[in-house]
Amino acid sequence: MSSARGTTLAQGFSQRLLLEVYDKSQLEVVVNRQYEGEINKIGSKLNILNIARITERTYTGDNLASADSLYENNCVLTIDQWKSFYWQELTIDNWESYIKDPHSTVVAQKADERNKNMESYVYGLYGDVGAGNRVGTDYTTGTVTVDVTTGAVTGSGTTFTSAMVGKGFKATGHSLWYRVKSYASAESIVIEDDFDDTTSAYTGGAIDAGASYTIEAVTAVSITTSNILAKVGQLKLKLDKAESFGYSSVPADGRFLIVPPEFEDIATNGASGITLHVPEVYEELVKRSMLTMLKGFKIFMSNRLTGDNTNGFHLLAGHPNWVTFAEKLLSADIEEDIVGNFGTAYKDLFVYGAKVPDSRRHFATELFATFA
Repeated sequence: MSSARGTTLAQGFSQRLLLEVYDKSQLEVVVNRQYEGEINKIGSKLNILNIARITERTYTGDNLASADSLYENNCVLTIDQWKSFYWQELTIDNWESYIKDPHSTVVAQKADERNKNMESYVYGLYGDVGAGNRVGTDYTTGTVTVDVTTGAVTGSGTTFTSAMVGKGFKATGHSLWYRVKSYASAESIVIEDDFDDTTSAYTGGAIDAGASYTIEAVTAVSITTSNILAKVGQLKLKLDKAESFGYSSVPADGRFLIVPPEFEDIATNGASGITLHVPEVYEELVKRSMLTMLKGFKIFMSNRLTGDNTNGFHLLAGHPNWVTFAEKLLSADIEEDIVGNFGTAYKDLFVYGAKVPDSRRHFATELFATFA
C-alpha cells in the first residue's frame, strides 16, 4: 500500500525506511568509457576517427605495386539521452510525518533508478551487433538473386517479412555477411554493407538466380537443458572467428554474457556441463548479479534485457570495447525554495549516450531466445 507523503501522521513506526531494491549496476563490465572525458569537455557530439587497415603484401624483388591510400573512418558519439529528477520536500510534511529527513533516502533511490534506466538503454543496442553475429532460428526458405549494384534481393519461394530488416544476410557466393536494409514484399528485400558510419552501399557483387541463403536469427530459438551450453558455445565461436572475416580480433579476457532469470532457472534444473559457481577472484561481481564463468564469459543475470519469454529475449554477449558510453551530470541537486509554500524543491539534469563504431560491431553477439 502506498499513499501521498504527509497523509501518514506521526505514530509509532520503525526507525528504518523500507528501501526499494535495485540490482547493482553492470555497466562497468559491459561498456568502455575511453572518450568520456573528451566529450564532457566539448558538448553533445564527438567525432571519433581511425585509419582503415592497409594490406601487407609479398615482396618479390620487383618494384612495389601502387601504394595503398589511407582512408579515415569517422563515427559520432552523441549524447542524446536527457534525463532529470524533480521532487519537493514540504515543511509541513516533515513536521507531520514520522519520517523527518527523507532526503538521503530519495537521493539513493534516485541513483539506483538512473542506473537501471541506463542499463536498459545499453542492452537495447542489440541491433548494433554485427551482421553474422546472431544466434537464433535462421530463415533459409527458397532461393535468391542479388543485384550487383543496388543489393536488391529477388526471392523465389520466399516469404520475406519486415521483421528481417536489420538482420544479417549471406548467400552462397558471399564471403562476408551483409544486412537487410529494407523490406518490400515476400519476394523482395534490399541488402547493404554492415556499416552505419558511411553512406549505405552494397559491395558484395552479383549473386545469380537459384542461390541458397541465410537470414540470421529471424525468430527466437527455444533454449532447453539439452542445448543451453551449445548455444553459449556458438556465441563464443562467433567472437573467436571475428578476425577470420577481416575484423579486429576480440580479446578473450573481459567477455560478458547478460542473461534473464529464465537462463539461471534452466542452468540449475538439469542442464549438463553448467555449474553456477563464481571463482573467488570475482566475488565482488556477485553484487552485480554475476552467476558463473562459462565458455570464457562472465555470466550476469539481469531483468533489463529487451524482450520477454513469449516473443524472445535479446541476450547480449561480448567485450566491453563493443560500445563506448559517456555520461555527464550537468546540474546536481539544485535546491530552490518553493514559492507560495514552505519547503524545498530539488532537481538535477543528467545526460548520456552510447556509440557502437563500425569497427567494433563484431565485438558483440546476440542470442535471440526463449527458455522452455
